[in-house]
Amino acid sequence: MKLKFSKMHGLGNDFVVLDGVRQTVALSPEQLRLLANRNFGVGCDQILLVEPATQPAVDFRYRIFNADGGEVEQCGNGARCFVRFVHEQGLTDKTDIRVETKGGIIAPRLEANGLVTVNMGVPVFEPERIPFVSPVADIVQPLMVGDREVMITAVSMGNPHAVQVVADVDTAPVAAQGPQIESHPRFPQRVNAGFVQVLDRHAVRLRVFERGAGETLACGTGACAAVVAAISRGLVESPVRVETRGGALSIAWDGPAAPVMMTGPAVTVFTGEIEL
Repeated sequence: MKLKFSKMHGLGNDFVVLDGVRQTVALSPEQLRLLANRNFGVGCDQILLVEPATQPAVDFRYRIFNADGGEVEQCGNGARCFVRFVHEQGLTDKTDIRVETKGGIIAPRLEANGLVTVNMGVPVFEPERIPFVSPVADIVQPLMVGDREVMITAVSMGNPHAVQVVADVDTAPVAAQGPQIESHPRFPQRVNAGFVQVLDRHAVRLRVFERGAGETLACGTGACAAVVAAISRGLVESPVRVETRGGALSIAWDGPAAPVMMTGPAVTVFTGEIEL
């Protein structure tokens, strides 16, 4: 089976993007892992699949698969690459589109300056909807990680996040704590572990250990979750510049009932064809 693909990235968070509108794409977990493999495949953090919409008033369906072959609900950097892909491939000429995901409807917009803004929806704090095992919905909660208690904010941006504030992201225990938090039993569907450092009232630095992918150079939903957590804790004010190892995003959020707006770049690296 031959598949055409585009290799894309959003701040170094890289993707293999597949057109499931004009070609049939039905990949097994083993084939997904092969595509994502950086030695034997194309190499990426996630695989993105563009499909026809399955509901009215929506332009496309968007599916996301992590490098481990598992399907997940949402990917912010991928959403920006998604809208650039459908434009470059001639699948739409709209600058504003509505896209269905496993985590809900998102609304990406291609800006005149080439950046992409995505309405990521309203963040969710209710533990059962994240999901997070907790009897309370407090903004800051303790979480035992090994033999150490850390304070986290649990929030869903269509996918689950556990955000902790650290003094310095460069020395934060991402490699040690990331896998422990990702598979913590209080997060029954696993979780993305965010480590955020506040620089000033409108700027933070961020590292994220992503569920099913490990630490990535950037995480769009992780940036949204970090800003939501920091604003909720009174540490920053909207809009917030989020500096990741791959570059910067702008995140705006006006409060609990408002959607989170994410703006940043999306880049096509190359296109190709692979036989699986």
